[in-house]
Amino acid sequence: MKALLYEGPRDIRYESMDDPQLADDRDAIVRMTRCGICGSDLHIYHGQGFSPDLGYCVGHEAVGEVVEVGRGVKQLKVGQPVMISAAVGCGACARCLAGDINQCLNNQMQCYGLSHRLEGCQAEFIRVPAADFNAAPMPEGLTADQALMLTDNLPTAWFGLKGARIEPGDTVAVVGLGPIGLMAVEGALVLGAGRVFAIDLVPERRAIAASLGAVALHPEGAQAVIAEATKGRMADAAVEAVGAEATIRIALSVVGRQGRVSVVGVNQTRKFEIDMAVAFIKGLSFTIGTCSVPQHWPELIPLIQGGRLHPERFVTHEMPLSDGAEAYRLFDAREAGALKMVMTA
Repeated sequence: MKALLYEGPRDIRYESMDDPQLADDRDAIVRMTRCGICGSDLHIYHGQGFSPDLGYCVGHEAVGEVVEVGRGVKQLKVGQPVMISAAVGCGACARCLAGDINQCLNNQMQCYGLSHRLEGCQAEFIRVPAADFNAAPMPEGLTADQALMLTDNLPTAWFGLKGARIEPGDTVAVVGLGPIGLMAVEGALVLGAGRVFAIDLVPERRAIAASLGAVALHPEGAQAVIAEATKGRMADAAVEAVGAEATIRIALSVVGRQGRVSVVGVNQTRKFEIDMAVAFIKGLSFTIGTCSVPQHWPELIPLIQGGRLHPERFVTHEMPLSDGAEAYRLFDAREAGALKMVMTA
């Protein structure tokens, strides 16, 4: 089959690799129909990956059609359209069955496309372990792009909002307006935020946030603007969707007393200093982590079906998988309004 392989910094190649095989009776093979590039994929693209491997297939966001199932697969059928969770669990322990794959009791939580351990989703075919749990039928009434956003981006944004404990009437700041940040803006308003400040360097992304109903701000001066708008009370909560030290510091600076800061941007800095005296005086809450995708599906699917959330609106490019190297380049350079990049087999 053809797939996008990581061969080194800024070196993504469309090449042939072996077709995936069933490795367990509970596995399924899915023919990819649409896959996405995530912001966290850029860490790999830049050469700051999560393993020393080379030549592995990248990507962890995909929807497709089941083409083969193991004897232990009971819920999925050949020919069925499915969406695939970006990270997988054993699908058998109590934590996984509750949707919390991060706490898999059998220590089988892993993510597609970080190494040869579990090859990625930017490929013509994908092996899905414990498929009855780690994939789900395409929800009724959803488009393929809406389902694709449910494989990672939208649950991650929702996880960030939940970590920030958004309450009706809250003043919320979202720092970083890539697809996840913009979905957090929309989600914060759905959760009843009274006002959302959306902070990013890129004017086009600020414009999208403003169209959603947010107050769009450049990072320079954002703290002063929020202070004036809130009469010094600052934001109740902040969601940070980049993972860079500078943007985390902005998130910490724009919340007030009892402020909640939720970081979902991937950060590979080994050390990060927080002014503990300021945190103590403010009574700050700080959370950082990655979401368990299936845990959020029961809440998010009805919100999309009911027209409350529109994650597909952030898709800006659709390209064939064979143009994957160019898709990565455009996304990394933020050229041509690149936001959410979708590739087709």
